[in-house]
Amino acid sequence: MKLFHSPASPFVRKVTVTAIELGLAASIEPLPAAASPVRPDLAVAAHNPSGRVPTLLTDEGIALYDSAVICEYLDALDGRQRVFPASGPLRWRALQAQALGDGLLEAALLARYEGTLRPESCRWPAWTEGQLRKVSASLDAASAHVADADDAFDIGHITIACALGYLDFRFPDLAWREGRSEVAAWFEAVRQRPSMVATQPA
Repeated sequence: MKLFHSPASPFVRKVTVTAIELGLAASIEPLPAAASPVRPDLAVAAHNPSGRVPTLLTDEGIALYDSAVICEYLDALDGRQRVFPASGPLRWRALQAQALGDGLLEAALLARYEGTLRPESCRWPAWTEGQLRKVSASLDAASAHVADADDAFDIGHITIACALGYLDFRFPDLAWREGRSEVAAWFEAVRQRPSMVATQPA
C-alpha cells in the first residue's frame, strides 16, 4: 500500500497512528505530498479529485480517501476490527467520537488557514473566532469520551488524541487544558503510546 503523506497533517497522523496500532505500518509506503487548499499536489489529485491528504493507494490499485475511510479499510484487512467496534452502542460511540475529533480538526485547520494562507488584508477575525469557538465546544464535549476510556484506544480516541496533538503543535497559546483537567490527564497518558510518539510532528 502507498499513502500520500504530509507529516504535519493531523489527518495523515490519524491514519499513521491507526496503522501502527494495527501492526500495519511496515506495509505502507509513504509518498511525500505537498497539498494545500490553494495549490493542490497534482500527483495526489490524479487519484483524489480533492487533491487532499491522506489518500491511500491499495495493493489492488484502488484510491481511498479520506482518513475515516482509510482507517476503516485498514482495520478491516484482517477481519478482527480492533479499532472500529463491530456493532452496537460501542461502535456508534466510537464513530461519534471520531466525528467530534474530525470536526475539531477541521475547525482548527480553517482557523490556521485564515491566519497563514489568506492575505492579511483579506482576513476576517470573526471567522477565526467562530472556528475557535467550535474548537472550544468540541474540547468540552471530549470529556465525555475520555472519562471512561480506561485502556481503550479505538478510532474515536485516536482521532481526539490527534486533534489535541494538533492543537499543541499549531496553537500552543490556546491553553486548551485550562478547565479540562480530565481531558488533559487522558491526553498526557495516551501521548506516550508508541504510535503517538512515533508520529509526533516536528
